[in-house]
Amino acid sequence: MFTHQGNKRTANHNLQIASLLSFVAGIVNVAGFLAIQKLTTNVTGHFAFFVDEIFKLNFWQGFIYFLYIFFFFLGSFSSSFLVEYITRRNSNYTYIVPTAIEAFILLVIAVFGQQLAVENPNMIAFVLLYAMGLQNSLVTRISNATVRTTHLTGLFTDLGIELSQLFFYREVPARQKLFTSIRLRLTIISFFFAGGIVGGIFYSEMGLRVLLFGVITLFGGLIYDSIKLRLLRLKRKYRH
Repeated sequence: MFTHQGNKRTANHNLQIASLLSFVAGIVNVAGFLAIQKLTTNVTGHFAFFVDEIFKLNFWQGFIYFLYIFFFFLGSFSSSFLVEYITRRNSNYTYIVPTAIEAFILLVIAVFGQQLAVENPNMIAFVLLYAMGLQNSLVTRISNATVRTTHLTGLFTDLGIELSQLFFYREVPARQKLFTSIRLRLTIISFFFAGGIVGGIFYSEMGLRVLLFGVITLFGGLIYDSIKLRLLRLKRKYRH
């Protein structure tokens, strides 16, 4: 899931990582909005608010919206930088480190978020947007831009295009490719909604501690990948 790269990746690998990370993004999206009434998984809306505040000459509030955009960008930059840096030293840990950083960020917000939501809600938005930028860049790199998990606008666009193409593409290979892509889009959308439902249901009881579900999901994915890789190496060892 995390360790397979490039041509070694299969549609199943992309489905696994898409379901895991979109579930986490769904939780973050709902938990962040309920806690501070801000979007914390994408920046499309923040850009519109940024321009609106600038035209109203509310430069400080405009600067805050700019920072929302910047922290998402910074997360994306950091993730890609780490991937490039680690790949040149030990490719086995290429995607583990950024994922662990994201899990740690969510853990910190889960533990200290309730107090921050009162004292400095913008800080929560900055940190969660950074984490989602990190995740979006990471999954884009892993899947060769096949998977994105932090927002649904592009997904529904792609899904609409691909569903319409089913009426015109009759060749078996082309239809199989379309069905594989449609399945991936539907998986991401479904797990994003599932994460949102989990976040919404448990937020009333747990507050921002609901992000612990995201932390468990991320570490669970890393542990699963590690065990699977070790078993594969043992299998190869005994074959030789």
